[in-house]
Amino acid sequence: MRVAIVGGGQLGRMLVQAGERLGIACVTLDPAADSPAAQVGPAITGGYDDPTALAQLVDHADVITYEFENVPVDAVRALGGRVSPPPIALETAQDRIAEKTLFTDVGLPVPTFAAVDDLASLMVAVEAVGLPAVLKTRRFGYDGKGQAVIRSAELLEDAWRAVGEVPSILEAFVPFERELSIVAVRARDEELRCYPLVENHHRDGILRVSYAPAPELTDELQAAAEAHARAVADRLGYVGVFAIELFQARGTLLGNEMAPRVHNSGHWTIEGAETSQFENHLRAICGLPLGDVGVRGHVAMVNVIGQEPDASAILAIPGAHLHSYGKQPRPGRKLGHITLLADDADTLRERVVQVSGHLTDA
Repeated sequence: MRVAIVGGGQLGRMLVQAGERLGIACVTLDPAADSPAAQVGPAITGGYDDPTALAQLVDHADVITYEFENVPVDAVRALGGRVSPPPIALETAQDRIAEKTLFTDVGLPVPTFAAVDDLASLMVAVEAVGLPAVLKTRRFGYDGKGQAVIRSAELLEDAWRAVGEVPSILEAFVPFERELSIVAVRARDEELRCYPLVENHHRDGILRVSYAPAPELTDELQAAAEAHARAVADRLGYVGVFAIELFQARGTLLGNEMAPRVHNSGHWTIEGAETSQFENHLRAICGLPLGDVGVRGHVAMVNVIGQEPDASAILAIPGAHLHSYGKQPRPGRKLGHITLLADDADTLRERVVQVSGHLTDA
């Protein structure tokens, strides 16, 4: 079987590696000739909306997928019915208003929000949403980019300039207890499997550490997250892996964002779950049986940001697994991740502290 992947970043790289273990041939498309995925498998260099490159990518492909949500929707739609997840999922995730509307429609609570098109509508939105609030671009924001926190009316103009004066969304600031995410996989026959909720820790808008399962995770909280994942997936007719980022506030889950792809907070599954999110994504889109999503003990994922650590120091830590993405270092760039496994939560946290001590940008 042959899978064409639009995008050749680290997610594409790990999909290619998972495909090798399954006997699935993957080929990627990326504008960069030295993309992370191109370093581990066949790749085509070209723009995501380049008709010639796309035609070459999908030639003889049984299934087409994508590895990040900023791929042009029209280009994906033009590839026809072999695309999974469906283009509607991509289109929804690219627009924060559409995303929040979807969550609301399927019963997933969200922070109060309002659309913002200009400075005048921002002032109206503040009246409806209140302050403090967060102004976010409707499209193309990631890792904290395209966002501004507004704590007083005097900062409206500064916030509008900070997001680039483009169509945006104003969301009520949520005094959440913690950030969680649910990573799920839905098969062609509509079977849904969910990994345990993970607790995510961010700094400067970038995910730094994920703990799986989330500490003090209850059956009730897991069931609620799975119900929301099911509702979203069913509404979209979804096939493949996806993630929903959530806030936990006063025991309630609030929807933040959706990723129609494999997700950073699910990288721990490579060593920490019976079946990785990458393998399960390929299983789902290729019509194969889904794999077991059970967790192996206590697991953490630590992102490597900005500069590579000394591999010897990391690998000397028990239960540590180092993944490098083959990228050139630069401040704020995700260069890899480290998975840590332990038999108990206290030992796991000790190992996270050990690893963090070897990371320049930790």
